[in-house]
Amino acid sequence: MKNITLSVDENILAAVRRHAADRDSTVNALVREYLTGLAAHEDRAKRARAKLRQLSTQSPGRLGKKTWTREQLHDR
Repeated sequence: MKNITLSVDENILAAVRRHAADRDSTVNALVREYLTGLAAHEDRAKRARAKLRQLSTQSPGRLGKKTWTREQLHDR
């Protein structure tokens, strides 16, 4: 595991320490949990985009010729 150094406003740090203590945790554990979740979310989003691209290329559906105008779509 790597160590990192963060600069945080002392009022924010005090609030986060209270938050961690209320949850029987540490600031370090909260930051690690947050960063792990962030990385997992980014990985899921990347996989989802790749899956959408794959499904798009495999889809038999094709767009036909545009037979309408913007004005027709918004005609009320």
